[in-house]
Amino acid sequence: MDERFRLDNQLCFRLYTASRLITQAYYPLLSEYRLTYPQYLVLLVLWEKDGQPVNDIAKRLMLETNTVTPLLKRMEAEGIVTRSPGKKDARQRIVKLTAEGRNLQKKLTDVPDTVARGVLCERVNVETVPGLFDMLDAIIRQLS
Repeated sequence: MDERFRLDNQLCFRLYTASRLITQAYYPLLSEYRLTYPQYLVLLVLWEKDGQPVNDIAKRLMLETNTVTPLLKRMEAEGIVTRSPGKKDARQRIVKLTAEGRNLQKKLTDVPDTVARGVLCERVNVETVPGLFDMLDAIIRQLS
């Protein structure tokens, strides 16, 4: 057999599996607040800087606007964000956190550390994480 076609030799399979399992680790932490992992990512972006256009949120998450828009509509229906027309361009939608969206940051304060504890192990620890970030960022840049 050609070794290039062994599942164990596929970088993409390892990245896919790690991503899927990390996303699963968030589920019990977020489901109590009726949040999905993609909604949590939107919140992270808005907690950094509130009042952003949909396009900017989509770019920051490396997603298409048509992927982010339905997500934002659901978040708006849940009372987490508001979407309003832009002042310069009424076609543009500006997304802002509601009081509930801001309060979720306090409620979810343990989430990053809880997930990190689940990921950290003998070979991936506090000292090696920055190097892992660098490697993954390089892969993301290459694929973008």
